[in-house]
Amino acid sequence: MIPAIELNDGTQIPQVGFGVFKIGPDQTATAVRSALEVGYRHIDTAQMYGNESGVGQGIRDAGVDRAEVYVTSKLNNGFHRPDDARRAFEETLTALGSDYVDLFLIHWPLPTRYDGDFVSTWQVLEEFAADGRARSIGVSNFQPEHLDRLAKESDTVPAVNQIEVHPYFGNEAARAYGIEHGIATEAWSPIAKGRVLDDPAVGRIAETVGRSPAQVVLRWHIQRGDIVLPKSVSPERMRSNLELFDFELSAADIAALVALDQGEAGRTGPNPDTFDRI
Repeated sequence: MIPAIELNDGTQIPQVGFGVFKIGPDQTATAVRSALEVGYRHIDTAQMYGNESGVGQGIRDAGVDRAEVYVTSKLNNGFHRPDDARRAFEETLTALGSDYVDLFLIHWPLPTRYDGDFVSTWQVLEEFAADGRARSIGVSNFQPEHLDRLAKESDTVPAVNQIEVHPYFGNEAARAYGIEHGIATEAWSPIAKGRVLDDPAVGRIAETVGRSPAQVVLRWHIQRGDIVLPKSVSPERMRSNLELFDFELSAADIAALVALDQGEAGRTGPNPDTFDRI
C-alpha cells in the first residue's frame, strides 16, 4: 500500500508516482496501463512531454476509475502569458480526456523570460483551482526566491514544488523552504539518471539491507518525507520501484547518502535561474 502525503490544501497525494518523462507518445498508454496494473495510482506528465493523451488512454485501457488515479500535468514554457495558459490548460484536459487534473504545475519559473513575470501565470493557476478543474496547484523547479515572490504577490501557497533531488544533488535550500512553508517536495531524477546507483556508499547500504541500489535511494527519499517519481517502461522495474515499504534505512544510512551531495556539480538538469528554453 502506497502511503499518501497530505498537502497544504487538505488533499492527499500518493508518495510514489509513475513519471512518463521521455516515454514516447506511442509507448505511453502501454506504460501507464502497466504501471496501474502493478499498483501505481499517481501518474506525472506534462504538456512539454507530448504524451498527455497517452496517459489518458492508459488509464482508460487499465479499466481503473479516473477518480482512483492522481494525475499531474505541467504548463509548457511557451504558454506563460495568462490567455495562453488558459488555452493550454483546456488542451491538457482534452488530451487527458478528463474534466480535471489532480495537480497542475508551472513547469519552470523562466525568470529571464516574460519580463521575469511568473506571478501572473500563477494567478491563472489560482483560477483553475478556484473553479475545481485543478484540485491542487503547485510549481516545479522553483528556487526559494521565486517562492518568496509568489508569497508576497499572490494569495495561494503552492501545494508542491517538484524539483531535482537525489543524493548527488540534495537541493536542500529548496527542500528547507518547502518544509518551513508547508510546501511538499516532489523529487524528479530521483536516482540521478542512474548515476548514483554505482556509488560505493549506495552499494554498501544495498548489500546490508538486501535491496537493490535503486530501492535504497528511493527509500531514502521516502524516509525524508519527499514524494518520489521513478520512471521505467519495464513492468518488472516498475514493480521493484514500489517495493519500498517493508524495509527501513538506519539514521547512519540516511546520513551516508546525504553526505554524497556535490552541490551544483551534482545537478543532472538545468539550473532554474538560467534555464529559458521554450
